[in-house]
Amino acid sequence: MATYLYRLGKLSFRRRRLVLALWVALLAALGVGAFTLSGPAAENFSIPGTEAQEAQDLLAQRFPQAAAGNAQARVVFAAPAGEKLTDPQNRAAVAATVAQLRDLGQVADVTDPLARTVNQAGTVAFAQVTYQVQADGMTDADRAALIAALDVGRTTGLTVEAGGDAMQERGGGQNASEVIGLAVAAVVLLITFGSLVAAGLPLLTAIIGVAAALAAIQIASGFVELGATTPTLALMLGLAVAIDYALFIVFRYRQELAQGRTGVEAAGRAVGTAGSAVTFAGLTVVIALTALAVVNIPFLTQMGLAAAGAVVVAVFIALTLLPALLGFVGSRALGRRQRRTPGAETTAPAARRTAGRRWAELITRRPLVAVLAATLGLLVVAVPALDLRLGLPGDNMGSAQSTQRKAYDLLTEGFGAGFNGPLMVVVDAAGSADPQAAAADATATVQALSGVATVAPPAFNPAGDTAILQVVPTSGPDSEQTTDLVHAIRDQAPGLTDRTGADLAVTGATAINIDISARMGGALVPYLAVIVLLAFLLLTVLFRSLLVPLKAIAGFLLSVAATFGALVAVFQWGWLSGLFGVEQTGPIASLIPVLLIGIVFGLAMDYEVFLVTRMREEFVHGAEPTQAVVNGFSHSARVVTAAAIIMISVFAGFILADESIIKSIGFALAAAILFDAFVVRMTLVPAVMTLLGKRAWALPGWLDRILPDVDVEGDRLRTAAEPAPPERDLVDAAR
Repeated sequence: MATYLYRLGKLSFRRRRLVLALWVALLAALGVGAFTLSGPAAENFSIPGTEAQEAQDLLAQRFPQAAAGNAQARVVFAAPAGEKLTDPQNRAAVAATVAQLRDLGQVADVTDPLARTVNQAGTVAFAQVTYQVQADGMTDADRAALIAALDVGRTTGLTVEAGGDAMQERGGGQNASEVIGLAVAAVVLLITFGSLVAAGLPLLTAIIGVAAALAAIQIASGFVELGATTPTLALMLGLAVAIDYALFIVFRYRQELAQGRTGVEAAGRAVGTAGSAVTFAGLTVVIALTALAVVNIPFLTQMGLAAAGAVVVAVFIALTLLPALLGFVGSRALGRRQRRTPGAETTAPAARRTAGRRWAELITRRPLVAVLAATLGLLVVAVPALDLRLGLPGDNMGSAQSTQRKAYDLLTEGFGAGFNGPLMVVVDAAGSADPQAAAADATATVQALSGVATVAPPAFNPAGDTAILQVVPTSGPDSEQTTDLVHAIRDQAPGLTDRTGADLAVTGATAINIDISARMGGALVPYLAVIVLLAFLLLTVLFRSLLVPLKAIAGFLLSVAATFGALVAVFQWGWLSGLFGVEQTGPIASLIPVLLIGIVFGLAMDYEVFLVTRMREEFVHGAEPTQAVVNGFSHSARVVTAAAIIMISVFAGFILADESIIKSIGFALAAAILFDAFVVRMTLVPAVMTLLGKRAWALPGWLDRILPDVDVEGDRLRTAAEPAPPERDLVDAAR
């Protein structure tokens, strides 16, 4: 592989104008396609194979008005202290607010709060606002008009707040984090390279790669149904890996150039060696992302495939466009001091006492101590993960200053915790001789269960063969008691069928969230097994070793366990919650563990590949095992550290978000990179490699014969004679 990539790097360098023109033409074509071929984002959300989804599908056929899924808002009214909403002045204020709500654009219906939904004390009531569009169809202007309507009641002294999916903003909100991430990346790259030109190349190629990937996703949306969240992971991860991959290749190019090689030869060797590592690192990320299909939740599969496509684009750009751009900048990729003193980096690695070399020597002197300290430290941090609870946070997890959170708290105070998470029980009486009796039987059965506050009278569809019961639990929507109640209601279905011939199912937002959490939790082990197995096979081919891949995967599992522990401690237990701005603790969002495993596995294997390939390169070229570890680590430590700092900064920017789920994702990813890059890869890896010695590179003879030799260490490049460079290349190198 190294030889082919070496030739590709040289070809791209020499034919840089052609390569650049081809990429510009491709970007233009993708841009035109994105504007002309893209389709609307899908508004339907499904989790096939779950009872809640099957019940929703049944309602869509027989009770479409109940399953329409249009956006809704709950406008909650609370009377001033010592007063009731039924007092004349307060009743008039409520009526005026409801009238204003009915005049809003796209509003289909507004219920009268004082006629139907006021608590027994008369102090709290709510109006249900139903829109003509689904939540994804709500505009910023619609939400602004809704919030403005609340002021009608507020000016009279009432407390008026609003919650519900109509209040949830979609898109945006991340732009500031992305800008912060790019700014931090620019600073770190400038410090790492000491050259504006070299620092700008990874950022430029990353922006181009993300633009191409997002345009391709837009084109795909015109042919297949894609959710609005599909590009999110592609944007986040595409930007991250694109910077990483370009960083590693530019760093190797500078090393080769500073050692006196011509520009074309330096580009060829950089792509042949670091580019081989980039290719395999990209494959591990693609494996982790495409394996999200194991979870069998369509929107997650779409996100994984889209992000995998963004990673593939990043790899191709790093292998073709980047060496072409290096052809334009030539020796300006070096810092001024290096250009003034050419050959300065030809000094033997052992003679350069860098911080990375000093750290590697410290670790290799006491490898067992380093292994025990790092492993025990990560295991201690991982202990809270034993109490991990999954859920989908709602308005209760919002900022205490938000109107959604205030509305949630008012409803809890006025009606009870379970009122914010009602269950929808569907009675399918098509096979029953007496649907009315079947619905009455279901109502009595559910009402008798522990944890049920109220059961509304059954509401039948026009055909009279399907009924809906709204069940209000005594516990909140994210509590274990509500989860137990959902399972208890479902357990009554066989008995109801035996007695009446009707079937029973539970759906609604709360039940859907419970089913998603169960699906996500159940998918963790199969998902881990798939990516670990495939990555083990890939890393075995890459390193021609069995112990190195096992060590890489074990380190990844340690960092994920520690990340889960830190996540539970902060967001579920509330430790250091003030430091991170966590205002409400609760279950961890159910999609976080799966996303975390996929993203962190990909980035962890990136760092593993770039560190260990340099160690293997030193070993194959004749260094003793321990010296190969030290030399390889000292070559890669600086660039891996820079890449990790960039990623931590990018992800940590999301901790500043108001939304709990975004905050927790940012925290989890930043913590994971911190643990994996600095504890596992920078401490455990050199320590374990030192303890293994030559055994690290041992491979059974029969396996050695059947495995392809990808030559990631570039041994064939080392033995190949470098031809005399053309005059133009000498000019490029001297620029």
